[in-house]
Amino acid sequence: MADIISGLNKIFDSRVRLGIMSILAVNDSVDFNTMKDLLDVTDGNLASHLKALEKEEVIEVKKQFIGRKPNTSYSITPLGQKLFKEHIDALEKLINPLS
Repeated sequence: MADIISGLNKIFDSRVRLGIMSILAVNDSVDFNTMKDLLDVTDGNLASHLKALEKEEVIEVKKQFIGRKPNTSYSITPLGQKLFKEHIDALEKLINPLS
């Protein structure tokens, strides 16, 4: 059984982190408020997951001002793309082991 789950990456165990990575995998970048709305989570919950993903260097943070308002956006790093694809491939193998 360990072999079946060996490709899963612990970084993406949380449903929120899986959601963050899924959003970033299909978008160039996404700002904090958009991500919060898409995932329907609190500011603090989202911030803690984003910080954990940033620490693992799978996402990149860009802080800027748009007009006079601060804006924080996130994008997936090349490492993040690689690790997330491997994780998704492992999930697909777990769900459909014969393919």
